[in-house]
Amino acid sequence: MWASFIWILTASLLTYPVLRTLSLQFLSVLTGSYVSGTYSIVFVNCPNEQIARDIARAILDKKLAASVNILPKASSLYYWNGEIEEATEVLLLIKTKTSKIHMLSSYIRLVHPFEIPELFSLPMDQGDVHYLKWLEEGMEEE
Repeated sequence: MWASFIWILTASLLTYPVLRTLSLQFLSVLTGSYVSGTYSIVFVNCPNEQIARDIARAILDKKLAASVNILPKASSLYYWNGEIEEATEVLLLIKTKTSKIHMLSSYIRLVHPFEIPELFSLPMDQGDVHYLKWLEEGMEEE
């Protein structure tokens, strides 16, 4: 009895992001409106423009995102090993489905040259309906 309950609870928690995404998409289709948080912008700093381009192309090829902006020459100051460091980095702004962030983050950690890459996301609150539709189409599997 308890084993079944724990299995169902565990399965529910593990599938929550997928279920949330599916329910948001269903609500969006029913109402014809955008549901806040369906898409996100992921921020990733890279050490140079070539690595930024390589990562951007790879995540687009894998359909983990629909669009990536590469913003050169971001000045960064941060603590590393107890010291204040300063560097010029290249910022990626990655537009993706919120449901793909876990896979995207795992892939970036795998290919990124930094030991601990700066990687975080913010949900999109609002957006142009046509742009959001374009984002969706850009991540569809062929």
